[in-house]
Amino acid sequence: MKVLFSILAVSAFALKLSADETNSVAENFPGIKKISAIEATNFYDQTVVVTGKVAQVTVRPSLTFINLDKKFPDSPLAVVIFHGHSSFFGNVNVLKGHAVEIKGQIKSYHDKPELVLDSTN
Repeated sequence: MKVLFSILAVSAFALKLSADETNSVAENFPGIKKISAIEATNFYDQTVVVTGKVAQVTVRPSLTFINLDKKFPDSPLAVVIFHGHSSFFGNVNVLKGHAVEIKGQIKSYHDKPELVLDSTN
């Protein structure tokens, strides 16, 4: 079963949750590089498709963190949803343990890569 979420952040994002890796978000965006979460530090301020496994979801009153590949503080990439936008995404806890692809622009926050999600389409 596939669940597809389209997400907008600083620039357009697409997030895909899939047990079947045959249909990639990257296929919908020719010319955009597909990278692993660990490679994110090499692509600041660039739009890429990042792949990884959701290792941890942390919901706080003001924001939600989705950590890829490893739990905080060892995660190579944090996906951040601020409180005002969290209702757009529903129960993000269902992402735990699933492989995802996220298209968007990598930003640096305290010298670590992150993607900020603020809406869906």
